[in-house]
Amino acid sequence: MSFQVLIIGGGIGGLCLAQGLKKAGIDVAVYERDRTRAERLQGYRVHIDADGSRALHSCLPPELFDAFVATCGKPGRGFRVLTHALREVMRSADDGPQDPIARHHSASRITLRQVLLAGMDGLVHFDKKFTHYTDAPDGRVIAHFEDGTSAASDLLVAADGVNSSVRQQFLPHAQVVDTGITGIAAKVPLASEFDRFEGANMILGAQSDGMFIARQEFEATRQTALQGIGGNDGAAALHPGLLFDNTRSYIFWAYLTHRENYPQAIGDGLGPEVLLEIVSGRTSEWHPELRQLMAKSDPDTVAVWNIRTSVPLEHWQTRNITLLGDAIHSMTPARGIGANIALRDADLLRRKLIAVGQGSAPLLGAVQEYELEMLPYAFQAVRESLGALHGFVQADAGKSAANAGYNRGL
Repeated sequence: MSFQVLIIGGGIGGLCLAQGLKKAGIDVAVYERDRTRAERLQGYRVHIDADGSRALHSCLPPELFDAFVATCGKPGRGFRVLTHALREVMRSADDGPQDPIARHHSASRITLRQVLLAGMDGLVHFDKKFTHYTDAPDGRVIAHFEDGTSAASDLLVAADGVNSSVRQQFLPHAQVVDTGITGIAAKVPLASEFDRFEGANMILGAQSDGMFIARQEFEATRQTALQGIGGNDGAAALHPGLLFDNTRSYIFWAYLTHRENYPQAIGDGLGPEVLLEIVSGRTSEWHPELRQLMAKSDPDTVAVWNIRTSVPLEHWQTRNITLLGDAIHSMTPARGIGANIALRDADLLRRKLIAVGQGSAPLLGAVQEYELEMLPYAFQAVRESLGALHGFVQADAGKSAANAGYNRGL
């Protein structure tokens, strides 16, 4: 059966699905609001777990999966929970199997997007801001864009993130709520003085707060698998600062606490020096090595965000519109699995749509199967991520340590 799939949003989940459908010979197009392929300059690392890695392996052609593996940072050295005095509370030995398909990866978001965009020329349309959809007389769905253009398809997939415009029209009752917790994050150029912070580290604070620390360490002689993957391509190369640097090793840290604990309102209007000073004031009693790490932060990399989460909902009436990733199940970063759940969604939906293409399943039946399988595991991850976040920033460090097993990276 021949059919067309239109994906709104060119993030990790949407592009992974597009790669998988292209690989299967299914007609697919992606419409992305970014003006250019290099506009989304998200420079922080992303933890890809075994599920995410298997999904990428299934959806990507072999040479692109090899490029993904080749351009990741060095494999992690386990996960530790430490007090703010750097007393070890818990440790996991390693990051599991060394098989590149099943192991954990520390990936640059910029590099991963380069991988997912490779070979997609003509299929990804930039500068296309979705406004609404309408139903065509022939039963297809028409996506409309801010520039006055439109595109019709047999299936519309919302992969447009936590503020999904598709979800707001299709499922207006689906809620995304504020957790009341705000994070401040930055990057520090990797130096030998910070060797203590190997792998991923969860720091338990003393004032209903905490910090996550992780390394993004590249091999000195790393060879990229494909030209243009693993470096700072296009407009990214024009920006100063490590936030947009896709080639040098660094340590990432993120400080989290309840919003009311900050001495002043936290938002994008505050400069990086002010934000770093606020964190310094909140951590004045922390170990000197932690304070030294924060003091070495590159101001160009400082970011702040208010953490939100989706509210679980029941399955809706299936039609030729569906959703994946943050567009339907945004979760807190406390377990580091949001991107992996989106990749799992993409692989699951890909497999269901391949059955449609082979004539062994009707389109709406396949979409319904995807939704009924996706919702339980996705919202279980949402609930666990929210619980881990609250455990992370509660005052009792012992209780926080008990929750630490959920946390694998931001």
